[in-house]
Amino acid sequence: MALINQVLRGAFRRNSLRCFSSAAASAPGSPCFSLSDEQREMQDVARKFAREEILPRAAHHDKTGEYPWEIIKKAWEVGLLNNHIPAEIGGVELDVLTSCIVAEELAYGCTGIMTAIEASGLGQTPVILSGNEAQKKKYLGRLLEEPLVAAYCVTEPGAGSDVNGIRTRAEKKGDEYIINGQKMWITNGGVANWYFLLARTNPDPKAPASKAFTGFIVERETPGVTPGRKELNMGQRASDTRGITFEDVRVPKENVLIAEGAGFKIAMGTFDKTRPPVAAGAVGLAQRCLDEATKYSLERKAFGVPIAYHQAVAFMLADMAIGVETSRLAYYRAAWEVDQGRRNSLYASIAKCYAADIANKIASDAVQIFGGNGFNSEYPVEKLMRDAKIYQIYEGTSQIQRMIISRQLLDMAKQGGN
Repeated sequence: MALINQVLRGAFRRNSLRCFSSAAASAPGSPCFSLSDEQREMQDVARKFAREEILPRAAHHDKTGEYPWEIIKKAWEVGLLNNHIPAEIGGVELDVLTSCIVAEELAYGCTGIMTAIEASGLGQTPVILSGNEAQKKKYLGRLLEEPLVAAYCVTEPGAGSDVNGIRTRAEKKGDEYIINGQKMWITNGGVANWYFLLARTNPDPKAPASKAFTGFIVERETPGVTPGRKELNMGQRASDTRGITFEDVRVPKENVLIAEGAGFKIAMGTFDKTRPPVAAGAVGLAQRCLDEATKYSLERKAFGVPIAYHQAVAFMLADMAIGVETSRLAYYRAAWEVDQGRRNSLYASIAKCYAADIANKIASDAVQIFGGNGFNSEYPVEKLMRDAKIYQIYEGTSQIQRMIISRQLLDMAKQGGN
């Protein structure tokens, strides 16, 4: 792993974003559409891994719900796990666009297994963005030493989209914080080495969210941390999703990110970097649906010819292709914006919302093309349709994304710009 990191780190520092840099664009500050050699190499590694390691085991993990530790370990060995970590502490430090390219390829194999791999990046991002040198070395460094994962611990039974409804509390006592509360739907909740946790530190219910919450790093093995049972979800069953109870959990003040009251901004700022890869995962699933449906439509005959040559089916395939290509462009734009150092909340929400909705439509259409076979678990599109739904829910529902988009548009209109 150390040698892989060294090679990848050198390559990406040299040419990481050549393909979408303003220097390579047709107009100043605009993206172009060719991948760098290094990005193509990373894409090939992820594609090969998805075909050889993920696809053959996807059905097993979907049926059993077993966490894919054997795949996680192999992903770590080839540099596909925890590759967001900064170069200054020995990581590969992939840019967001390259992370998206990898996510799409892994999702093609299985979005549940892809989520098991990529959710560690979601947990790490608050520390990458806001951690001090000591925090980064201690908590990110260990993820480079062995195949460990992190988790993003924010959602609660009564607080999903409404983060202001979080009831988990952290009370400062001396040099420690005492945390009590319950989290829900935490990806990697039972397997993570440590969590990014958001808790209320200001007891005043009228305190603005921007000052009411604090971000903590909490080790899973801390006394009082109790992961619940693994949830049996509709789809993405290889992913480990659980509730977690925190009862008198003592966390040293050294584990506070930035300062008390900064947690909300950290938690929300994370999504600018993590929503584009989520969109890319949805595109990977949609591409798989299109490929499976196209192949099946050329094999299945009706009225003496393959169903692909009936206009009703051919137009469905055309619409699926349109959806895949346009949603891919959406995540490319969102990733490019953040990699240029720009605020990309608008584009990240557009990409996440659009790709999620498109993936669900394409999955449904793929099942329709398969007909009765598509409704049967012996055929791949049944699983793909189940896996697709969560993209409209996690990391902000499609409705929340539309709220963000509309607010951004109105703010820009008021400022007289774009």
